Amino acid sequence: MSQFFQLHPENPQERLIRQAVEIIRKGGVIAYPTDSGYALGCQLADKKAIETIKRIRQLDQKHNFTLVCSDLSDISNYAKVDNAVYRLLKAHTPGAYTFILDATTEVPRLLLHPKRRSIGVRIPDHKITLALLAELGEPLMSTTLILPGQELPETDPYEIRLQLEHTLDLIIDGGACSMEATSVVDLRELPPVIVREGKGDISPFV
Repeated sequence: MSQFFQLHPENPQERLIRQAVEIIRKGGVIAYPTDSGYALGCQLADKKAIETIKRIRQLDQKHNFTLVCSDLSDISNYAKVDNAVYRLLKAHTPGAYTFILDATTEVPRLLLHPKRRSIGVRIPDHKITLALLAELGEPLMSTTLILPGQELPETDPYEIRLQLEHTLDLIIDGGACSMEATSVVDLRELPPVIVREGKGDISPFV
């Protein structure tokens, strides 16, 4: 049975943030709000937790996971960023974008696409997520919470609780979220390639 924390979306309670991060560090899988729908998250390189997320979403080995980062220095530890890409990232983060970049050796192998050493990275514009990252001190391994057979991410924490309370370790209620997933932009080569149009405005990349 999962725990259920109600956090204020603008001023998340520090005590609950600390408890949430403790659950993550102990191998827990959480559902948490972002600026573009709810997401599933776990500690970086926690193989058992990642397998749980794959089962929930029925993902195959080719799925690109995302590292949710607190800032640009976090991204540069895990993805190869040249000056031109850095300028693009600086102009459009935080925000509802996932950027595909070449991964550095810091990224655990189990997170990588089997044929491409690429990784998705993002800095969300959401105070609960950023508070979790600040307490955790490293990126959160994440994927959008889109249940099998659905096209849009989950937005209601109570609905998530009904469906996944026996599978997740924690559900964070931060209020209703956007119904749109992030826009996904491939920056491995310029000009950028739009992989998915979502909440983030793609016009600067076209």
